Amino acid sequence: MYRVGFPFWRQASRLGVPVNFVVIVQRDDEAGVYYASSPNLKGLHVEGETLDELREEIRGAAFELMKRELHGKPEHANPVYRFRDAAICA
Repeated sequence: MYRVGFPFWRQASRLGVPVNFVVIVQRDDEAGVYYASSPNLKGLHVEGETLDELREEIRGAAFELMKRELHGKPEHANPVYRFRDAAICA
């Protein structure tokens, strides 16, 4: 697996190498939503009322952002989604 943002990650993805990226999830108690961003995948900023909804938003946004990064070739947008249980930052 190769990380988005590492040198030559676009070329690796175009060759079919699965790529991954870090997502930071936080909870906004005042607004009642979870929100996520990624230091690796520029432009990934999504929110959802539940963690399941947030995961779906991350998947959809990541696919579109990868497609943009790979110049509109969705067949090459092959991000790997692995959600680990981790503490949610308050």
